[in-house]
Amino acid sequence: MTEAQPPNVVEGATTGDFEDEQSQKPSSAEDRKAASALASLDAAAPNDTGKAAQNVDQAAVNKAMGGGGGGGGAGGASRKTAAAAPKKSVKVDAADVSLLVDQLLLAKPKATELLKAHDGDAVKAMRAYVAA
Repeated sequence: MTEAQPPNVVEGATTGDFEDEQSQKPSSAEDRKAASALASLDAAAPNDTGKAAQNVDQAAVNKAMGGGGGGGGAGGASRKTAAAAPKKSVKVDAADVSLLVDQLLLAKPKATELLKAHDGDAVKAMRAYVAA
């Protein structure tokens, strides 16, 4: 009188328990590096309160976030090119800033940054904000 269960159902498991316990292997090398970096964060002893432990934790966090020195995918390359590019001086009209603040509900610094990114053109900035 019982129904046949699918093969992936484990007896006694509640919703989400079995899936949480299964460890899925990352497919790409970058994912494996990130997974090992996150695992090293978990492996840190909670009793360590020394400065060395904080430095190790900070290094592990930087490595996990991709900000570490050794690893680098496309994200690291884009940061280097963005830092190397000289910033243009763009004059932004205060009326355009207030327009973006009122219409897009942005803070003034964010509206100014958005206008500077689009050469002070309010229409381009608004279109880019809506498209993003």
